[in-house]
Amino acid sequence: MKRMILLMAALAVLLVPAEAAKKAKKAVQTDREYWTEQAYKMAQPVLENMAKGELQKNMKTEFSPSFDNRNRKVVYMETFGRLMAGIAPWLALPDDETAEGQQRKQLREWALASYKNSVDPQSPDYLVWGASGQNLVDAAYIAESFIRAYDQLWVPLDQTTKDRYITEFKKLRSIEPPYTNWFLFSSIIESFIAKAVGLREYDDFRVMMTIRKVEEWYIGDGWYADGPVFAFDYYSSYVFHAMYLETLQNMLDAKANTRLEYQKYYDRALKRAQKFSIILERFISPEGTFPVIGRSTPYRLAAMQPLALMAWYQKLPKDLTNGQVRAALTAVMHRMFDYQQNYNDAGYLTIGFCGHQPETADWYTNNGSLYMTSLAFMPLGLPADHAFWTTPSEPWTQVKAWGGQPFPKDHRWADDIQTRDRW
Repeated sequence: MKRMILLMAALAVLLVPAEAAKKAKKAVQTDREYWTEQAYKMAQPVLENMAKGELQKNMKTEFSPSFDNRNRKVVYMETFGRLMAGIAPWLALPDDETAEGQQRKQLREWALASYKNSVDPQSPDYLVWGASGQNLVDAAYIAESFIRAYDQLWVPLDQTTKDRYITEFKKLRSIEPPYTNWFLFSSIIESFIAKAVGLREYDDFRVMMTIRKVEEWYIGDGWYADGPVFAFDYYSSYVFHAMYLETLQNMLDAKANTRLEYQKYYDRALKRAQKFSIILERFISPEGTFPVIGRSTPYRLAAMQPLALMAWYQKLPKDLTNGQVRAALTAVMHRMFDYQQNYNDAGYLTIGFCGHQPETADWYTNNGSLYMTSLAFMPLGLPADHAFWTTPSEPWTQVKAWGGQPFPKDHRWADDIQTRDRW
């Protein structure tokens, strides 16, 4: 009997590591599973509450120590608009029976209810449209979310809700944008109106002037100056590349006939975005970090938006493979979100870059502003069987360079497409 007990104990010792190894193997996430986990964690508290008209009641907010005297309720439009601009491509995927598909469907249902509440004056979550110049910024991100999932997020809305959005968008014409990237907020809204309700309804001048100014502010190699003077920051990422391309695409979709050759402008802007995506990929260190430069650093992963956009568009330049871009972006996500306190105890983002670092805030920063970090999630709009997700991970440029491996030389990209007014 004693011998039997000893034998069973020995067998148990052998089985425990085997079972542990089996569980550990099962627990390993794919990159896509990790991305969807992060996206759902970020979106769920916002959309579940807003769908019920309870975001303004329940959201735990935080404001910069130097926050100015604007209406503090702008935090809710910032939260909703910026979050939706990032996750819209993911929510545009068709439903399926996977765990991810069920989460995605739930988020889309909450989002559609949230869109309705945000323009319904009877809803507790009616947003403060027109209460501050800041509304122009975040209305643009709401419009951008419609652009990125037009058939899934705009088309299903009831006509009353659509009419309310167009009315609110038009009211924002009373806001005079600063002579900066803000021009693109006007152009995104106006070009969306042209696409959604027709060319007779949009303000052509706000689109044309933006395009001409953005062209003046392009300084080369993928970089845009934020107005007449160049600043070394990530506003080429946060605003310029994506909103410029989307403005031009909206005008093409609307079949606008103006002095500008929109297709040529689009093709040239796309090449610039491809060059800038190369720069961003090269910014990612072997450890999954990237340079913290300029203002608005609490926008976190939004610095990588053009790289994510090119991956979602399936327009990565030939020097960048799906495997290396996914591996690089995943490494950054792990470095930023696995160990630091980026969320408060109610589940909302905190002010900071990698953790809670309120001293990084600018005078316009609140924790709604930070949902721009969702802009890096756009590749989730590619289905799970796309090469972006199925290609094996590959070392990115800095891993190769610092590891003594061959890597492509960088070089200047000059514009090779010329435009002129058509008449």
